[in-house]
Amino acid sequence: MTPDLPLLLPAYPEIVVMTMASVVLLADLFLPERLRGLTYWISLATLAACAVLTVRIVYATGGQASLTFGSMFVSDLMASVLKLVTYATVAASFVYSRRYLAERGMLSGEYFVLALFATLGMMVMISANHFLALYLGLELMSLCLYSMVALNRDSAASTEAAMKYFVLGALASGLLLYGMSMIYGATGTLIISDVAKSVAGLAGNSTERTFLVFGLVFVVSGLAFKLGVVPFHMWIPDVYHGAPTAVTLVIGSAPKLAAFAMAIRLLVNGLLELAPDWQQMLTIMAVLSMAIGNITAIAQGNLKRMLAYSTIAHMGFMLLGLLSGVVGGNWLSAPDAYAAAMFYVVVYVAMSLGAFGMLLFLSAKGFECENLEDMKGLNQRSPWYAFVMLLLMFSLAGVPPMAGFYAKLAVLSAVVNTGQIWLAVVAVVFSLIGAFYYLRIVKLMYFDAPGEGALAVPATPGHGEMRVLLSMNGLLLLALGLMPQPLMALCFVAIKSL
Repeated sequence: MTPDLPLLLPAYPEIVVMTMASVVLLADLFLPERLRGLTYWISLATLAACAVLTVRIVYATGGQASLTFGSMFVSDLMASVLKLVTYATVAASFVYSRRYLAERGMLSGEYFVLALFATLGMMVMISANHFLALYLGLELMSLCLYSMVALNRDSAASTEAAMKYFVLGALASGLLLYGMSMIYGATGTLIISDVAKSVAGLAGNSTERTFLVFGLVFVVSGLAFKLGVVPFHMWIPDVYHGAPTAVTLVIGSAPKLAAFAMAIRLLVNGLLELAPDWQQMLTIMAVLSMAIGNITAIAQGNLKRMLAYSTIAHMGFMLLGLLSGVVGGNWLSAPDAYAAAMFYVVVYVAMSLGAFGMLLFLSAKGFECENLEDMKGLNQRSPWYAFVMLLLMFSLAGVPPMAGFYAKLAVLSAVVNTGQIWLAVVAVVFSLIGAFYYLRIVKLMYFDAPGEGALAVPATPGHGEMRVLLSMNGLLLLALGLMPQPLMALCFVAIKSL
């Protein structure tokens, strides 16, 4: 820490979220029914305050890494960028979900409290420089998400999804913790930066390396579950489908940023000397995720399940960036590859946010927009929102000039630069297969007549902010596709600062 800065400055945003989540909890308990809506505005104000604090920290530290809590917590440029995107994502989730939750009697402080505490867990994961801090952040986030999935107590599907998520999540957490204990046994430290130094000295010893790789297998397994890649993907379709769409929106967006940060902290910051070992694992998972995710999504008639398998495929694509950093002992392309992966996950979160936001927007009281048939004739009902959905689908499919195209191009460039041409070819083939189910939605919107019982676009008064934000979401992806350089440069500088 710089001597003239407050000791807890790097953790100010986390302290604010923790405090205000408690305030929201108490406000929901004591406020009369007519004032319960204040919890929504308090939650948004909390995220806005955290964004201001995070920017202040960057200026105060000059973008340099700052440590606190005995080097367990680090605030660096990568953490700041990912946190800012997390605040924006969670805030957008609140705006998108407000009408949906109100119409179903679920707009209560519980939703906002759980979401804020989950955000706190994500923030701790993003800034963790210690195995215990990382694990505590992960468990805080996971336990809140388990509860959110079961928020609709009267739904058997939600309860079942929450149980599956909880049981499989506990198993994955156990695998991760066991792997961390193995690495601790070999290195004698829990601080990630010190683990990197110890691993550098032990990697040349075959016996010690075998022990480290044994722990690495369990760590990668735990990471794979949180990212939702094959073969640890089983929970994603059931949880996405069973949870209320407002909760699916939260699960499918911001936690991916925290999982990416967790992968960077553990694999790149801590275990880079073992890159040849974990890159082999990531290669297998990436190829299988792109294959199973894209091919299985084609067979889905439910939009939420289709987007769930799409998530698996996209996370597999993101892994291509992580596994292209250090190949054959060559470290020169590492910043470009990891920056491409970071750019990809940020763009994916924006795409996922918009796609699930559109499902929420097209849903109404007594009607869930979650089947392919529900998209039929959307252009006849609302040309503008059909166009916004088209932008989202084109970006997910990787069609130029959308941001999704540039994100895939950046990752493929990183793969090709390391000489793994075959991997790039496989990724392109599966991307072409995956384009089918996205373009099928465009076809339904523009070339099919509305189905029987199709609802008009909801026009609930007082929710103009949702319409504006949804439109901005789609246009942002177009703008990032046309001008990706500022965000890509920010990702590169953030990764380089590590």
